[in-house]
Amino acid sequence: MRLRTIMYLVLVGLTPFSGPISSAVAQGMRNQAAAATTGPQLYSSRNFQMVTDLDEEEAEALLERLETMLDLVSGYFGQRNTKPIDMYVADDISNWPESVLEQMDENGLASIRSGGGLTITQVISNGQQFDSKAVVYATSQRGTPQHEAVHAYCGHAFGRTGPVWYGEGMAEVGNYWLENDKSVNAEPYVIEYLQSSEIRPLADIVNNPLEQTGDSWENYAWRWALCHLLGFNENYTDRFKPLGLQLLQGNDIDFWEVYGTHAPEIEFEYRQFLTDLERGYRCDLCSWDWRTRFRALRGSAAATARIQAARGWQGSRLTVAEGTEYAFEAEGEWSLGTEKELVTAAGDETGAGRLVAVVQFQDSDGTYQISEPFELGESGTFVAPAAGNLYVRCQDAWGSIADNRGQVNVQLKLAE
Repeated sequence: MRLRTIMYLVLVGLTPFSGPISSAVAQGMRNQAAAATTGPQLYSSRNFQMVTDLDEEEAEALLERLETMLDLVSGYFGQRNTKPIDMYVADDISNWPESVLEQMDENGLASIRSGGGLTITQVISNGQQFDSKAVVYATSQRGTPQHEAVHAYCGHAFGRTGPVWYGEGMAEVGNYWLENDKSVNAEPYVIEYLQSSEIRPLADIVNNPLEQTGDSWENYAWRWALCHLLGFNENYTDRFKPLGLQLLQGNDIDFWEVYGTHAPEIEFEYRQFLTDLERGYRCDLCSWDWRTRFRALRGSAAATARIQAARGWQGSRLTVAEGTEYAFEAEGEWSLGTEKELVTAAGDETGAGRLVAVVQFQDSDGTYQISEPFELGESGTFVAPAAGNLYVRCQDAWGSIADNRGQVNVQLKLAE
């Protein structure tokens, strides 16, 4: 697995850095390209200059992915990349000629040889202004070039990448980010690790002084999970971007200063995200419904709610009492994809598309919990397994709800 890190060299003064990959290396690559068809070559695009031993088709495809990623990241932060990003990307570094290796930083070369990546950013500052130059050293495997390119962009645009949890987490977000796509695209081994591991508390990620860049891919996975959740969840995204900009500008701001009042809700949604995580999962569509008002029922009163097929758990407006029996009826149809047939809240013969429910409650220390999910269907009764607020949704794989269509109207009341 890869280990990646960032190095900063901060100098005093303000003499701007000159150009891209050194002229000696660039000219050497051009000469080699003219004389041979094997070995590392120099490839360029609008924002990148890359020396790599990938073949031409692979190199051009990587540059295209890097440019797309950079457009997304720079658009998100509202700050353009200020100069070309120099990159050494190796598929098999053992085949690189000594003349090229001699031009490379020894730490960067060591990182490639260990199967990882390193971004070295030099920053010149007079205390008020800065100029910077980043050089990336990366193996071609496992998205390492994209991850390191995010670090390089932040070094150029801001002169820093922020604290470890944020810098590495956002570099992984950038690595997996696809245009017009908010879904989870993390590598399968990352998802498998997160789902099979004991969930790390948020405080261990954002307030751990022992963690450092390049420590382990497992730590990178937790940082990615937190940044992806906060970046795409509708309940927290509006605060996350300003927080990130403050951190990238070097301001002393603490995570809990921004999110402290929502700590119980974030902890709950973070746990749910990791529990339900799979490729295609949409944090925006699965943002927990905290705004709906709930109430207990008396007599013949009823609670009604409109439930969308293309969202996660949604408030039913009903507060249930443990052991009490309730009646429900759902009208309407929905489908589990644009090409799928419409079904009622009873779902199809496999149970997909069925109306299902959970009860959310707080335990003795104020931590939000949910009951085990239980099936409802189109109509019938159920006995509440716990006291709390009833949430419902259309039963479908968590990574597949984005293309669902339709809605049902649910009415709930005390059973007679």
